[in-house]
Amino acid sequence: MKRLILLAAGLVFSAGTLAHHGWSEYESDKPLDLTGTIEQAGYEQPHGFVRLKTADKTWLVVLAPPSRMENRGLMKEKLVPGQRASVHGYPHRSKADEMRAENITIEGKTTELR
Repeated sequence: MKRLILLAAGLVFSAGTLAHHGWSEYESDKPLDLTGTIEQAGYEQPHGFVRLKTADKTWLVVLAPPSRMENRGLMKEKLVPGQRASVHGYPHRSKADEMRAENITIEGKTTELR
């Protein structure tokens, strides 16, 4: 039974690690500032996200883990479709429509995510 529990814990940890977005995947020397409308949002582990529609395309914006966002005052209710948002962050090295947000501003309130 103990082996089964350890195996299950290892699988859960592995899945979370594979889905984790490290900062090294993003170009920190090419900062981006985007403003748009949230089309979709997820407040989930290991990172929240928003799909942000800007003037020219829709970006997948990777946010912080939900616990960090909550601790810094960005509640789930603020990340809703139709909400305007501005983000400052960095583009993904190989995915042209993905960025990692350093901070997000909603309704005039900026939340640091890093």
